[in-house]
Amino acid sequence: MSDPEASTPQPDLPRIRLQKFLAACGLGSRRHCEEFIEQGRVTVDGQAVTELGTTVDPVAQTIALDGEPLRMERKKYFMINKPVGILCTNRDPGGRPRVIDLFPQGGPRLFTVGRLDESSEGLLVVTNDGDLAQKLAHPRYRFFRTYHVQVAGSPTRETLNQLKHGMHFSDGKFRVVDVKPLKKQGKSTHLELVLSEGQNREIRRLLARVGHKVMTLKRVAFGPLKIGRLKPGEHRELRREELAALFDLLAKNQAKSATGRPRGSGRPAGPGKGPGPGAGKGRRGGGRPGKAARPKGRRGTSRTRRR
Repeated sequence: MSDPEASTPQPDLPRIRLQKFLAACGLGSRRHCEEFIEQGRVTVDGQAVTELGTTVDPVAQTIALDGEPLRMERKKYFMINKPVGILCTNRDPGGRPRVIDLFPQGGPRLFTVGRLDESSEGLLVVTNDGDLAQKLAHPRYRFFRTYHVQVAGSPTRETLNQLKHGMHFSDGKFRVVDVKPLKKQGKSTHLELVLSEGQNREIRRLLARVGHKVMTLKRVAFGPLKIGRLKPGEHRELRREELAALFDLLAKNQAKSATGRPRGSGRPAGPGKGPGPGAGKGRRGGGRPGKAARPKGRRGTSRTRRR
């Protein structure tokens, strides 16, 4: 079957902001592309441009980064199972292996949505769609990340509740949305944890604070996407239904965020489970999971609000 996008001429585009054009070329999120502009690395018709409000005509003008002419690319969306020892950055002065090195050379400029640290493994979305990448990584849109973690020792129920309540660090308060034990293995325990955003080494720092060192850490789901049987180092394009689920959830969360309504979780529902942890609990959807609902008063009696 022929590709209609490849055979159909692209229509002329109106003038657009320079950073939007750069993102459409697969150079990263708009915010990341703004740094290229501010650093003077972008030229339009041979002239360096450093103003973020600059608009360009992608058809009539020649736009380049570090002297290399740019063009918009067809959007590509992949899932990869990142192995341990692989970096998520696109630039590493030390020449260490990167996620993008696991993809064939000569393809579109790709980058990861968010990051997993070098010692972690599991599901990453890799794309050249800068706008989508920025939204998926932003905590406003509430895409839950699910991890399977092996820790030393046996965390108690009180310890797991501590993780849900959260703890303060120098760069903010960290907490998990949900956590449950999966199984014991010798003197270690396997846990499933759910985060609503990914801070720097958040899981490792939380568990170290409560005295349980992380032995292995693997992301198994991102929003509606599940890693399934994908082996470490393997990647594949997202299926049509997966991409549709991703954009559908993003659209719903954008609408709810704009109206101030409770946000969806983006967490895949397991057997017999609702749409995600915290859904329908309390007055803030997606709020603290496990918080008991206020008991109803007896029939015929009035209640006063506790202040």
